[in-house]
Amino acid sequence: MIGVGDRGSTHVRLINRMPDAEITAMADPHVPAARRAEDACARAGKPKPALFTDGDHDYRRLLDRDDVDAVIISTPWRWHEPQGVAAMRAGKHAFIEVPLAITVDDIWSLVETSEATGRHCMMLENVNYGRDELLTLNLCRQHVFGELTHGEASYIHDLRFQMKDVDWGTGSWRTAYHAHTNGNLYPTHGLGPVAQYMNLDRTDDRFDTITSMSSPALGRNRYAREQLPEGHPYRQLAYTCGDMSTSIVRTQLGRTILVQYDTTTPRPYTRHNLIQGTRGCLAGFPTRIAVEGWGDTHHWIEGDALDEVRAKYEHPLWRRMGREAEAAGGHGGMDFIMLRRVVECLKAADPMDQTVYEGASWSVVRPLSEASVAAGGKPMAFPDFSRGRYRQIAPLGIVS
Repeated sequence: MIGVGDRGSTHVRLINRMPDAEITAMADPHVPAARRAEDACARAGKPKPALFTDGDHDYRRLLDRDDVDAVIISTPWRWHEPQGVAAMRAGKHAFIEVPLAITVDDIWSLVETSEATGRHCMMLENVNYGRDELLTLNLCRQHVFGELTHGEASYIHDLRFQMKDVDWGTGSWRTAYHAHTNGNLYPTHGLGPVAQYMNLDRTDDRFDTITSMSSPALGRNRYAREQLPEGHPYRQLAYTCGDMSTSIVRTQLGRTILVQYDTTTPRPYTRHNLIQGTRGCLAGFPTRIAVEGWGDTHHWIEGDALDEVRAKYEHPLWRRMGREAEAAGGHGGMDFIMLRRVVECLKAADPMDQTVYEGASWSVVRPLSEASVAAGGKPMAFPDFSRGRYRQIAPLGIVS
């Protein structure tokens, strides 16, 4: 484990539940977080991991160890690329929290290092393992919606409270990005599942262009004035990231995806999770469905009426481990299933559920959206991180 704070501590707790996985070493310069994670291992009856807490770069000593097969990286965004690259060069598989990296060059660096070393580099997009996202993937693979034409994905989550973090915590490092970035800072939660429904970066389609615009940047400036005390470092910043980032992605086959980001305005949480095909549609928050031949498509099948759909199309992964995942916690169980799949794939030497090219494409929305906003909404082209290899990558199957 590199980074055992807000996010990494969840990974520690869930890995500790698995009898066939062991945390042998942890690195975090914040000693209290490292000690709490060490205590969590002891409470779980696991061996004591080695701790590396001597500054920001002590993770390098962790990577020198022979008893580390894979590294989970749960650190601030700017560290994802150097730590991921170092892990792979040391012969370890790298599993990196979202996004994979935050610049085009850094994303390319991770892709090229994964190719050169033969090590996995997978972004830990937990939402791909949510119960309704897995259900939707299965419905898509069973062609219930016909040919897929359009998707909608978002991360709309009021996180202004994080601006009160100063010395430690997610807001202590994430807030400042809103002062010097104007685009979609965090695109992958909604986009990852929709991209896999559509088989993007696999077989016959990939991301092509993105056009982005931002609304005025008002919410965080107002929150800072009204909620933060005089002298607070985040009261002094001028926030320039628009309250709502809206992007339209076009694929090479002409399909479209609406992608939105807003962590600033008072609004209930949503990721949209909408997929539209020629025979029907599923929309999320709350999950509802309309399919030709399943009733009047002018009205949703929702609520208790979805039970029959779940009974027939529940994803096998959720059937197998959903109860254990919900008991484990972690965003409704998605975190546990994600990490369980990582361990199972490593043990069986199977391909991961997500390629480095997919993580790269989902993450590059951030710098491309920023560039498009700065250019007045001009379309920006997605790099083909696979350089054509996506045509030989099979669609993600319905694994059990």
